[in-house]
Amino acid sequence: MTKRYSNKRVLVTGAAGGMGQAFARRFSDEGAELVLTDVDEKGLEQVAAALRAQGVSCSAHRVDLAQESGIQSFAVEFCKLHPQLDVLVNNAGIAYGEVAHRFLGLSQEKWLRFLAVNTVAPLLLAEALRPALAGARGVVINVSSMASYVPATAYGVTKAALNAMTYGMASAFGNDGIRVNAIAPGIMETPAGVAQLPPETYARIQGQQMLKLHGTADDIANLALFLASEEARFITGDTMLCDAGNRIRGWRP
Repeated sequence: MTKRYSNKRVLVTGAAGGMGQAFARRFSDEGAELVLTDVDEKGLEQVAAALRAQGVSCSAHRVDLAQESGIQSFAVEFCKLHPQLDVLVNNAGIAYGEVAHRFLGLSQEKWLRFLAVNTVAPLLLAEALRPALAGARGVVINVSSMASYVPATAYGVTKAALNAMTYGMASAFGNDGIRVNAIAPGIMETPAGVAQLPPETYARIQGQQMLKLHGTADDIANLALFLASEEARFITGDTMLCDAGNRIRGWRP
């Protein structure tokens, strides 16, 4: 039986982290060829090696998305090797622990770095890869956050801006047949999610959820599989919450 992403090429940024690993694993489960990037070269190679050991076609590239020159260099080389890109998952992001959960008292340098990676890089990368995406009538998935709906933190502000960026990208790329959507995860059991929160904070957030479930990275990856598929061919410019109903209760950081 043919898998739904057989003969499809999927690029995942931030692939060394928990969420990125889930995207890579679930798309490869469905037959995709993977191109993975991260600034953490050692962690990235470990992820790629584990996938290759399972027979997955996978290449790994260190890319610092905070540097426009790095984005452009990677995109040029990618387009030379690959005329088509079926799916781009803009997963990479930075939070800097507690600093990202403040709103006041941050330096301009920190604000600009948050914005560079969390908001601007997804656009720059998609724009640089536009020829390959257009060649496949591809799909871009931006990974936002439920924090974007309560932008009382630096991280939330950058993700709210990414939601707006998603609308703009969908409009700009639509004539090429490229769809662009975002996923806004709730608190997930990943190193970048639960691990950054004090236990009492995690318990409080869980208590606010409509569904008393523990969110995993696979919950987000499974939504990405749908959004990148033909079943979602009429969906673009949307940001989809995947948070067990936290926003309904008025989540606060």
